[in-house]
Amino acid sequence: MSEDPTPDEVVEEAEAVVESAASALADGEPAAAEAKESKEVSEETPDWKIVAAERTADLQRLQAEYVNYKKRVDRDRALARQLGIEAVVADLMPVLDAIQLAKSHGDLDGGFKMVADELEKVAARHGLVAFGDVGDRFDPTRHEALMEVPLEEEVTVTTVSQVIQPGYQLRDRVIRPARVAVANPKQG
Repeated sequence: MSEDPTPDEVVEEAEAVVESAASALADGEPAAAEAKESKEVSEETPDWKIVAAERTADLQRLQAEYVNYKKRVDRDRALARQLGIEAVVADLMPVLDAIQLAKSHGDLDGGFKMVADELEKVAARHGLVAFGDVGDRFDPTRHEALMEVPLEEEVTVTTVSQVIQPGYQLRDRVIRPARVAVANPKQG
C-alpha cells in the first residue's frame, strides 16, 4: 500500500513528465510513448469521478438542508402570524361581549350598529366564531358550567340551559369556553 505523495513530489513528477514530453517533441518522438515509460500524473491525482460524486453528494446534502430550513422558516412564520392574530382577538373579546350584550338589550342602533357589525365581520374574517347556544349538548371541552338551571322540558343528556358568556373559537382552537348554566337529566 503506497502513501499519498506530498505536493512537492507531485510537482517534481509533473515537471519530469513535462520535460520528457518536451524533449520527445524536440527529438520528434511521440510524447505518448515517453509518458507511458514514466509514471503518469493521473495515477497520483485523485480519481475525478470519485471527486465529482463526493461534490454531488455534498451539493445534494446542502440543498436538502436548505429546503428543510425554508420549510422551518415558513412554518415558524405562519405560527407567529397565528399567535399575533390570537393576541389581537383575545384583546377584542371584551368588546365583542359588550356588543353582544348591547344587542340583547336592544341598545345597539344608529351609526354604532354599523361599527359593531363591521367589527364582527373583521373578527369572522380572521376565523373567530362565537359559540354556545341554549339547547346545545354540554361539552366540557367547549363549555364551562357555572351553575345548574333546569329547563321546562326534560333532557336526556346534560344540556346548556342558559348562556352567561359566549365562547370563542379561532379556527379549530377554543380561545375561551362558553360560560353556561346547564340542565341535567333526571336520575331515575
